[in-house]
Amino acid sequence: MRSKFAFAFITAFAVALAACGKKEEPPKPAPAPAPTAAPAPAPAGVAVSAVSVGKAIGADKKVTAATDSFAKGDTFYASIDTTGSGTATLKAKWTYSKDGQTAVVKEDSMTVNATGPATHEFHVAKPDGWPLGDYEVAVSVDDKPAGTKKFSVK
Repeated sequence: MRSKFAFAFITAFAVALAACGKKEEPPKPAPAPAPTAAPAPAPAGVAVSAVSVGKAIGADKKVTAATDSFAKGDTFYASIDTTGSGTATLKAKWTYSKDGQTAVVKEDSMTVNATGPATHEFHVAKPDGWPLGDYEVAVSVDDKPAGTKKFSVK
């Protein structure tokens, strides 16, 4: 009987010892969340794609004959092609340069609400005639430079 008792004791001790030595498995990581759709990109906004100058424009606001040389009595037209969509402020700054000096002739602005490609027009006239020299129109969108065009009066 003593051997049965010893056998039972040893067996119980072995089972207890085996249970104590057993390592628990680390918890399994939570499954990754299902991918969600990426947010829609922000609209591209309005951007200038081309600036041209000439002596006349058509009904589509495009310069009919681009030139970089004007006569004293000409009206200067600037045609600005834009792409993108949204509301933006389009500005044109006309300047005159001679002998290293630059003067602002005129500044214009307009608010555009574009839904795609569009053409916009600015112009400036001087009934008593332009002085001979170099001129430039600088175009900006929301006060960021967007294009320039140089021309002259000869």
